[in-house]
Amino acid sequence: MKKRIEALLAGALERATAAGDLHTTVVPSGSLEVPKERSHGDLAATLALGIARAERKPPRAIAETIIRHLDDSHGVVASTEIAGPGFINFKLAPRFWHESLVGLLADPTLGVEPTGKGCRAQVEFVSANPTGPLTVGHGRNAVLGDTLARLLEAVGYHVEREYYFNNAGRQMKVLGASVRARYQELVGRPVDFPEDGYQGDYIRDIARSLVEGRGDAIPDDDERAFRDAAENAIFSDIRATQDRLAIRFDVYFSEDSLYESGAIAAVLRDLEAKGLSEKKDGAVWLLGQKVGLDKDRVLVKSSGEPAYRLPDVAYHQSKLGRRFDLIVDVLGADHIAEHQEVAAALRGLGFDTSSIRPVIYQFVTLTRHGEQVKMSTRRAEYVTLDELLDEVGSDAARFFFLSRKSDSHLEFDLELAKKRSTDNPVYYVQYAHARIMSLYGQARAQGVVLAGSVSAGDVAALALAEEFEIVQQLASYGEVVNLAARELEPHRVVFYLQELAASLHRFYNQHRILGDDSPERIAARLALLEGVRRVLVAGLTLLGVAAPERM
Repeated sequence: MKKRIEALLAGALERATAAGDLHTTVVPSGSLEVPKERSHGDLAATLALGIARAERKPPRAIAETIIRHLDDSHGVVASTEIAGPGFINFKLAPRFWHESLVGLLADPTLGVEPTGKGCRAQVEFVSANPTGPLTVGHGRNAVLGDTLARLLEAVGYHVEREYYFNNAGRQMKVLGASVRARYQELVGRPVDFPEDGYQGDYIRDIARSLVEGRGDAIPDDDERAFRDAAENAIFSDIRATQDRLAIRFDVYFSEDSLYESGAIAAVLRDLEAKGLSEKKDGAVWLLGQKVGLDKDRVLVKSSGEPAYRLPDVAYHQSKLGRRFDLIVDVLGADHIAEHQEVAAALRGLGFDTSSIRPVIYQFVTLTRHGEQVKMSTRRAEYVTLDELLDEVGSDAARFFFLSRKSDSHLEFDLELAKKRSTDNPVYYVQYAHARIMSLYGQARAQGVVLAGSVSAGDVAALALAEEFEIVQQLASYGEVVNLAARELEPHRVVFYLQELAASLHRFYNQHRILGDDSPERIAARLALLEGVRRVLVAGLTLLGVAAPERM
């Protein structure tokens, strides 16, 4: 929508400079916006304000000059008006909206520009430790990461989805010790349950499977057997849960591999060689001031156990070495500081970290019957992601997880997510698609032929303001998707679909689509609804949500 008016403005600047009235030759980016008030027009140009300093003229005088040099030979502008300090408000002609709808219906991309074409992106997400089932909090991470990957693919990136498999460190030792204790209990040996052990029923299930498979033959000191059994069983469940959300990964990167390859030892050597670390109090420290941090950070604890940030530095070295144009890390809010520390260490080692973009998400508060459900992986006082999916389904879960900006706290209302009414936002959007499909069925039953291709003449009967408002929403779909991909903000697509669905429902309730006396108007409105249908399907697909034909 904006491109055509930008072209008119560019032509006006060219003629104005040729006439000696202005000196600016290029329309600055972001010079067009959609006014919040429809009465102000369909588009507002800030061009005159943007070039006023360079031109050394009042913005209103510049706006008058631009309007004087506009050449609207195609008749897409109904009127122009100068408002405020120098805004140029455009009221677009019906022809513009007719051509916009036809263009959208002929464009398989629906206006999405391939801004990432030829580029490679990696999205690392979920990366939950294999110490228990995925929780509702992990669910937000999973859906956010998967949708970001879909968005980047939509704008042309070649995307690799990666899961960083944390199968090393103290938490895995505690997990193995927890399974060993339950195993001892089942085979009648003295039980020594770790003080901070994992206590969920899934630990007993893993121990029981070991008893069923090997009886009491596993020695208590065979730590690897207990740890491997737990890791394999839990990660198998994690994969199954991801499948329920239609989430896939291209790469599973093992933390163990960083130790086996010597990558972590190499990081320690390189930091020491550059004078960025030192040993004190029995531990190894990253020297904060030398890498731009406010204080020193532990790399290796006095116990000899690496702190989380150390393998993360080695892991990100691997990422950077794979030469992605964009690296997206989806992280919980409790990892903000750690991510900053990792980036600082990488820069200290001479790496360019500009390609790494963290997407931080706040945690989820799950409410059941108005009361908050507490979560704790170790004490097993939590709601698993599987339990959530059993209750509300994949579509509602995905839509709700994406319904707020990632860095905003999310309150997941279970009762609302289960409602089969327009109060439920995902139902509301899906129902818009189902309504259109129902209307198509009625049209076919009445002998109305749905056009395969549409020309401007076929939609010329569209004349109402609410019809043009819907076309305007459709024309902005590509811009919304490109912006959501650029800013890594999938909630923008959710908001857009809710607004489009609201417009469709209002229009449907106000006008009898098939009951109109004019066959031309019926055909034009069906073409308009086809535009809405295609955009709804495309947007819901980006979110990983179905577009049902019946509800």
